[in-house]
Amino acid sequence: MSAVMSCRLRPLVRAVRPLFAMSLLLSAPAWADEPARRAYQVPAASLGAVLTRFADQAGVSLSLDPALVQGRQSNGLSGSYSVEEGFMQLLRGSGLQLLPVGEGAFTLMPAPEAGGALEIAPTSIVGGLVASNETQPYAGGQVARRGAQGLLGSRDFMETPFSITSYTSELVKNQQARTLGELIATDPSVRATNPAGGRFEQFTIRGFSLFNSDVAYNGLYGILPTYSIDMEMADRVDIIKGPSQLINGISPRGSVGGGINVQPKRATDKPITEFTGSYASAGQAGGAVDVGRRFGEGQQFGVRLNAVKQAGDTEWDHQRVEREMAVLGLDFRGERLRLSADLGHTERDTDAPQERVLIGANAKVPDANDVRHNYAQAWSKARTNDTFGALHAEYDVSESLLAYGAVGARESNHDFLRHNVSITNDAGDFTVQPRDFTRDESVRTAMAGLRNWFHTGPVSHELNLAATYFYMDFTNGGARYASAPSNLYNPVATPTPGTPTRIDPEVYTENRFSGVALADTLGFFDDRLLLTLGARWQRVQVDDWSDGVKGETAYDEEKVSPSGGVLLKVTDQLSLYANYMEGLSQGKIAPSTSINEDQIFPPFTSRQVEVGAKYDLGQVAFTASAFRIRQPALRDERHLAGVRAQWQA
Repeated sequence: MSAVMSCRLRPLVRAVRPLFAMSLLLSAPAWADEPARRAYQVPAASLGAVLTRFADQAGVSLSLDPALVQGRQSNGLSGSYSVEEGFMQLLRGSGLQLLPVGEGAFTLMPAPEAGGALEIAPTSIVGGLVASNETQPYAGGQVARRGAQGLLGSRDFMETPFSITSYTSELVKNQQARTLGELIATDPSVRATNPAGGRFEQFTIRGFSLFNSDVAYNGLYGILPTYSIDMEMADRVDIIKGPSQLINGISPRGSVGGGINVQPKRATDKPITEFTGSYASAGQAGGAVDVGRRFGEGQQFGVRLNAVKQAGDTEWDHQRVEREMAVLGLDFRGERLRLSADLGHTERDTDAPQERVLIGANAKVPDANDVRHNYAQAWSKARTNDTFGALHAEYDVSESLLAYGAVGARESNHDFLRHNVSITNDAGDFTVQPRDFTRDESVRTAMAGLRNWFHTGPVSHELNLAATYFYMDFTNGGARYASAPSNLYNPVATPTPGTPTRIDPEVYTENRFSGVALADTLGFFDDRLLLTLGARWQRVQVDDWSDGVKGETAYDEEKVSPSGGVLLKVTDQLSLYANYMEGLSQGKIAPSTSINEDQIFPPFTSRQVEVGAKYDLGQVAFTASAFRIRQPALRDERHLAGVRAQWQA
């Protein structure tokens, strides 16, 4: 159990003055300057659809009671407006007014009968993505209506032809989640498959593995730390269920069951100066700093710093964890141009990290309640060090054309002294075979794309074209040491490893993924029927060397993967959807427990068919889906089918 308190500290401002001197001097109230204007192109449709599309383009959230806009039509919007001017134009003569309910979050309410003029209370409008309902942020601010969907941009979950859930930073605070695994533990489709006290986190989505390497950072793969992701850096976490190669491209480890995207924090118009002190477990003490400012003419420039330091013993025997994190986010928002940069560094040192328990053929599955001690040896350790950064840019070429691009990089050094836990009998006996394992990683990635809105007669189009490139090289090395017996229920302390009995070969691997994707979302009947069709061409190149000798398992493969989805808005509260998703994934790498350790297998194709329904009551939303995923295994084809139901309130 942990106790956490947050408070505003004036001395903290002085502590970070060198970094934020300019922002503290130049920061001003949000309305001190003219609000930023940009070009909008929103086609005519029902009033509800037009307002939703305008909010999407403006980067704000709008929640409304469907009864208020039922049967109303709108001529749309074309031209250059600020956010408040755009809403004022769309609501003119409707008898409705806009009500701010949070940072970048709005709702609608009937205008006063006397005059019926649109009024907007003084507020700061920013590109926040926290959804809202009629009186407060949706679901208490813990779940967002909108989420990042890669190639398709940001969309409301009720207009998305697949299953998506977006968790906000408010939920991170409420759950006191320190890592990604702790945050998503409540999602019905996601499971953590490694011990909570382990050296790294790993998940399953819809029954298929997903590694931290496959978690995107603002749309870019391979940028976040490989073994554990700190949640103090996250403004929002989007989880897409099912293969997502069309919208996100191929992931570094080829995850099939779904995708996770972490959105970085940005400075809001309201200054932020917070310190969070924490104490958890047997002696885990620490603190987190969150400081943000906007400055410049029109508040165009933003700076946000998040930093964490935590150390101490955990609830597990002879286990100690130290972690440090610092992430700096910068952004610029102009009339047509939007820029952002993120730079981060994390370190995590763990003594006696637990390993996943493997069950031998002659052993029964142990009862977790009977495991009362840390079965990891006191000399085992995990040391991880990650430095990463990313640059993003968006430019409104015209009222209906958006261009965007991003680049990112990461350098990582990892050092482990570990042992497997593979029990051989019902008594829980296993052999401790120490292994020294090092891994150094280098990642470079980039993407660029165009998004175009237009009409062909009564049919609306949102056309998306994107190209991606991903490069990663890594070197694995290590040694093995003399083994000794131990037990899962009554661990036996073994000697600290000394002289190696075997030196592992140094394995160097290069991965290069490139792809081009094209998708069009067609809207029929005032966008009540949305049809998304697309395909991604993907090329996978893998080369590996062992002690300088090029391996025979290298390959160069390419494939075109089609995908599609359809969504019908039966009512403003009920949406029915179906999708077919297909993707190419990098071949698996044989694990350390196999005789062909580190062997790379050829890429494979996965396929999903899904149908579902979404029902939004404003304060409570329900999602139900049935799906089937097919993935080739090493010997035969693996099938996984399921039915999923979720509600959020």
